[in-house]
Amino acid sequence: MKVLLNDGLEKEGLQLFQQAGLETDTKKRDPNALVAEIAEFDALVVRSATKVTREVLEAGAKGKLKIVGRSGVGYDNIDVEAASEFGVVVKSAPYGSTNAVAELAMGMILSISRNIPQAHQALKSGFWSKDKLKGRELACKTLGLLGCGRIGQKVAHLARRGFDMETIGYDIRPCPESGIKFLPLEEVLKKADYISIHTGGKECLIGEKELAQMKPTAYVINTSRGANIDEAAFYKALKEKKIAGAAIDVYREEPKGEGAKFQNKLQELDNVVFTSHLGASTVEAQRETSMEIARVVSGYLLGGDFTNAVNAGESIELEEKPVYTLFIHHRDVPGVFANIDKVLADNDINIRANYSRQIGKSGFAISVYVIHKKVTSKTVEVLRKVPNVCDVRT
Repeated sequence: MKVLLNDGLEKEGLQLFQQAGLETDTKKRDPNALVAEIAEFDALVVRSATKVTREVLEAGAKGKLKIVGRSGVGYDNIDVEAASEFGVVVKSAPYGSTNAVAELAMGMILSISRNIPQAHQALKSGFWSKDKLKGRELACKTLGLLGCGRIGQKVAHLARRGFDMETIGYDIRPCPESGIKFLPLEEVLKKADYISIHTGGKECLIGEKELAQMKPTAYVINTSRGANIDEAAFYKALKEKKIAGAAIDVYREEPKGEGAKFQNKLQELDNVVFTSHLGASTVEAQRETSMEIARVVSGYLLGGDFTNAVNAGESIELEEKPVYTLFIHHRDVPGVFANIDKVLADNDINIRANYSRQIGKSGFAISVYVIHKKVTSKTVEVLRKVPNVCDVRT
């Protein structure tokens, strides 16, 4: 099986693919070349640079493409709806960068509290500035977390253990055992000295209404998604000192390449600290993320493991080898498995396991048959003619 790593991958991830017996290709394809050549690959792994469009997915599904892996947390650059439609599983690698993002969030909190960037810039410019840069300590302050998943919980742990901060949070799925005190959103906004966003997604969480509920001494930290903040309302609140300041790592509009010009209205303000989407940009995070995506993509191709799937549920690990995998995209209706099983039995193919999950929300499923015998092209054609089967890939 062949894996296209269109945005490259760290050597540790490459080694895991190779150890699994999968062929890798790291040649960068532009959008046109990607559409033209994707059908020859069983898997596509990308970072944020490559856009996996409907056109790419449709072209891949007509060939061998079975899975798209996003080497990182977010997958906004992948058309997940189209992937589901064409029977392609999408996976991400959300755990490798947890510590990196959490540490950056704490670093940004320290930076805005102690005016570290401003002091650095003053000295670089040849000016000794001290009286104007009096800061605040974090001890006994309240950190409010919007989104309390793995990253939010890690930030809370660092804040409590390292800086003696109280941690409160809002999440649609509270996790009391995390040590975070969960409150309604309005209470978190009103009580927090620092608001740190860790939700992901494209929803705007901080707008004019939310900013008006915060303390005038409060700071906002965003290492999540640029879309989580209404930048116009944010600019107004910061300029008018309705909140004390902010530290921002992500933006609604970001430059497309290294060295590109950055333009944002918030640059006019002195009470904002900026970083250039550095959340996962550590040696350790890149290494761990590359290994994570290699594991979950290999696991799906070789054993039907749905771990980390974005558009399908997860499954148990495969127990025995040697085995082969057969991927069937079909309608999720009664009778399909019986008809597929009969074809396999008629061709003397023994089923070791069958992992099946709904894909998308339109009544379709992906079933991965783990079998003890290779399927011939003739058998594949017979399977494709089974009622309610959309496609079959080996």
